[in-house]
Amino acid sequence: MTERTLMKKTISPLLFSISTVVLCTSVNADTTLRMAHLWPASSTVNQEIYQAWAQKVEQESDGQLKVEIYPSQTLSKADHAYEAAVNGIADIAITVQGYTSGRFPLSEIVQLPGVSTSASQGACILQTLYDEGDIAKEYEDAHTLFLFTTGPAYLHTQDSEIKTPADLEGLRMRHPSEVAGEMLTSMGAHPVGIPAPDIYTSLQRGVIDGLSFPWEAMTVFRINELVNHHLELPYYTGTFVATMNQASYDRLSPELKAVIDNNSGMAWASKAGQVFDDIDKTGREEAMAQGDTIYTVEDPLNDPAWAPPLEQGTESYLEQLEQRGLDSARSVYEKALTLRDQCEE
Repeated sequence: MTERTLMKKTISPLLFSISTVVLCTSVNADTTLRMAHLWPASSTVNQEIYQAWAQKVEQESDGQLKVEIYPSQTLSKADHAYEAAVNGIADIAITVQGYTSGRFPLSEIVQLPGVSTSASQGACILQTLYDEGDIAKEYEDAHTLFLFTTGPAYLHTQDSEIKTPADLEGLRMRHPSEVAGEMLTSMGAHPVGIPAPDIYTSLQRGVIDGLSFPWEAMTVFRINELVNHHLELPYYTGTFVATMNQASYDRLSPELKAVIDNNSGMAWASKAGQVFDDIDKTGREEAMAQGDTIYTVEDPLNDPAWAPPLEQGTESYLEQLEQRGLDSARSVYEKALTLRDQCEE
């Protein structure tokens, strides 16, 4: 046996072994999806939406798809999560559109006051606008799974009770997006942009005087522990997107793509909306149980004190979009308003 023949016989099995390992690794990488989001692992949002979604996908794919969930910003910071999905750092990301300012301007119209009164209604409106093509172009750099919203966001403060816009004058109030910041500015507050997971420490350190949050987030992020006063002024609604890296989706077989498609769209938007509505009730009950003051403005768009700044904030945002060349801004806003009845609970 020549030295060359001996080398071929020795190397061939080795190459076969290496190629087998590489092939197996590629298969596992293609079928294991890393999901990044900002909610705590113990939260109801994580358990009843994201874990439930992962389990459904795994079951329907007969175990061929696995979902690894990275909660609490452990894979990507909340304000970079969408970009993480686009670039493949995460296969799936769930995040707030407002954290990437200016990237989803038409989607953020759903945040404006008067558009929705509950998470279920807001999710239906937002998902419908996407399904019917009104905002779809904003998501072309990734594969959208579903969109949803919070219930109405209210104002919560540590020491200052707020009943009129004058009470907000000069207060440093956390806001999650450009729209919410516009509204707070119109009401006389000083808006401060902070991702949700950083609010607790910001309140502790006195960086902010209060914040904008739906009741759901007040209990999920334990903010009720730190504040004493709540103004139920439905001036804003938070919006979210669950999105998938396009290449991660494209690599799947037709059968596995069908599993993802079957767990996308309105069905999961509605599921998420209902979960958020249920937690809203829990968050409010928690604040009441600890003896906090809660002041409610029943119909702010017809309230003589609150209507002017809210209308001013809405008009200012729409004008900004038009100045940026988004001529469809008002038509999207009008359509969102017309969808309220269709999407009513």
